[in-house]
This record gives sequence, structure tokens and C-alpha cells, in this order.
Amino acid sequence: MYKFQKANIQKQSKQYIWLLILGGVMILASLIYLLCLDSVNKKIVTDSIYTYFHNFRKEEYDAFSLFLGSVGSNLLFSDKRYKDVLIKLDEFNKIEFVGNKVICGAGASLMKVSKEAAKRSLTGLEFAAGIPGSIGGAIYMNAGAYKSDMGYIVQSVTVLTDDLRIITLTNQEMDFHYRSSLLQREKGFICLEAVLKLVKGDRKEIENVLRERKERRLASQPLEYPSAGSVFRNPEGMFAGKMIEDIGLKGLTKGGAQVSEKHANFIINKNEASAKDIHDLILFVQEAVEEHYHIKLKVEQEFVNWE
Repeated sequence: MYKFQKANIQKQSKQYIWLLILGGVMILASLIYLLCLDSVNKKIVTDSIYTYFHNFRKEEYDAFSLFLGSVGSNLLFSDKRYKDVLIKLDEFNKIEFVGNKVICGAGASLMKVSKEAAKRSLTGLEFAAGIPGSIGGAIYMNAGAYKSDMGYIVQSVTVLTDDLRIITLTNQEMDFHYRSSLLQREKGFICLEAVLKLVKGDRKEIENVLRERKERRLASQPLEYPSAGSVFRNPEGMFAGKMIEDIGLKGLTKGGAQVSEKHANFIINKNEASAKDIHDLILFVQEAVEEHYHIKLKVEQEFVNWE
């Protein structure tokens, strides 16, 4: 009995020793990785996304399509299961200030960049303080407010092309227009990084503007309910919200979705709305406005997985 117990104890001791050795090796490997990561971070980011797309496209995945996203604040997925490949770039979230310029990863929060710029007395991004999206999404849509947009501040954009080249495009090459950019036409281009050019200003004045606009948003927009922001682009010389309100659609409900009673260009999730509720309400409002004004409003949200 004693010999059996002794042999068993020796066996357990050897197992513990091996576990300790294995644990030590894993910790050492982690430390080496962390020590190396900072010095080669940019190369890792570049190589990893290049390698991923290269391998993905070489394999036989013809039945799948790719969809790029980050925060997803301007997307409306259908209620159906999404069977294709969704790639999130939210880890591309670098924010680096160099003088009056800021280098941003595509997944960096637009609102965070705006706030960090204000702390450094840099003006030009005040319009973005209330836009809950990523840098990449904002560039793709040429997001804007208060008569300004990304096209005014973007100096250059680094993209991965559909033939796996990493190139840098100038502001002019990005071809920014109202809620439009080159990336909407070049569907194979993936925004990786952008350089924004700002202007030195007065910190107190910038913060006052941010505070006033925040108060205005709280008073005029239904921020207490989930939504994807303003639904329709403003036609030239007109306001989509006023057009919708003037034909009596404020408060219109479809299932759990509602045209906001606070701002008619917002469709809110009032009561556990399905994606179909929101989608159908958007299309109904669009058709009603077209019938009344003979103008087809352009939807700002992007519909994904609808057929």
C-alpha cells in the first residue's frame, strides 16, 4: 500500500513539474510577444491584413462575399442569419497626434478623435463630436454636420486595394462630395488609415462649441432611443426632416419602429422593433415623400443581407 502511494505521489509530482514547465514556457512566449509587439506593430498590422486577404482570396471561398465594418452605427442588417464573412476593423484604432495632424486607424472612434483634438486646441473636428461611427466609416460616407464634413479635413487615406496593394490616396483622389467618396464606388478598396489635417485654435472656444452642439442635439434628436442616426440625406436646399414632418408622418409607427416625434429624419426602435419593421418604415417614408414632392430621398444607412 505504501509503495503504491509513493509511486502515485512521484507520478503526480512529475505531472506538476511538467505543468509548471509548460506554464513557464507559455508565460515566456507571451512576454517575448509583448516585448516585440510595440516595435513592429505597424508591420504586424500591415502584414496581418495583407496575409489574411491574400489567403482568403486564394482559397476556394467563391460562395462567400466579404463585408467590412467597424462600429456598425450606420448599418441595417436584416433579421435573417448572415452567412457570409464579416470583417471588423475595430482593432485598427490607433490615434496619434503629430503637430496639427492626427494619424487615425480606420477603426478609431470618430467622437474620441474629436474630443482628443479639442484637448490639444485643434479645431476642425467639432462637427464630428456627435457622430457615433469610426474613422473608416466616416471617410467612406464622407460623414458631416453643421456645414462641414470629412472632406474638409482629410489629407490622405491609406487603403488596401482589391489586388492587394497598399496605396495612399490624396484628398483630391478621394473625390469627396456630399455624403460620398471614392470608396463607395471602389468597393474593393479597404480603408486602413487616414491622416487628418487640423488647425490650431482656442481650446475654450472649441469646448464651448462642443458643449452648445451637445445641448442642441439632446434637445432636438431622440438620443434616448436606439437608432442609426438620420435616415435620409438632405436634398439640395431642403431638409429631409421637415419634408417628412410637413406631410404628416411624424410619429408614424410600423411594428416597434417609429418616425421620431422629436425629429422626423430619425427612425427609432420604440418597442423591440425588428429589422424588417425599420426597413419597411424607411421605404414607406421614402415612397410617401417621393409621391408628394417628386423627389426620391437617398437613404444614409446601408442595408446588409437584404434580398
